[in-house]
Amino acid sequence: MNYWLMKSEPKTYSIQDLAADKTTIWDGVRNYQARNFLRQMKSGDMAFFYHSNTKLPGIVGLMKIIETNVIDPTQFDRTSKYYDPKSTQDAPRWHTVTVEFVKEYSQPIYLSNLKQNYSGDELLLVKKGNRLSVMPIQLEIAKNILNLSENNRE
Repeated sequence: MNYWLMKSEPKTYSIQDLAADKTTIWDGVRNYQARNFLRQMKSGDMAFFYHSNTKLPGIVGLMKIIETNVIDPTQFDRTSKYYDPKSTQDAPRWHTVTVEFVKEYSQPIYLSNLKQNYSGDELLLVKKGNRLSVMPIQLEIAKNILNLSENNRE
């Protein structure tokens, strides 16, 4: 099993939305490197849900990859901000995954905490200049983050 981190702005789609929906397609990724990471995911992999573009960004929960190689339908929707006129039904450019809610953390693991504990070489999220919305997490780092989430209980 691999671990990933996937970002979403809570005003767009939050961990609470995923908890209510149970599953969702992770659509709208329009960065080639992030898309390539999505293509590497396997069913059963786990992903940390990260709230970005908020006063206190951080990891807010955990989700499971349940379906891979999903064609992102927003690339064909002319009304979507994720529409891609170069993508066709015969040759889609954007693939994604379906995720399933696992848990919401009682206390987020804030970016400031992650920056104190990890270097950019250990955790791509804290690397200066990194703005990827999807990224891999090394197994040992993932285990440490899981431990942090358990120790962060109220």
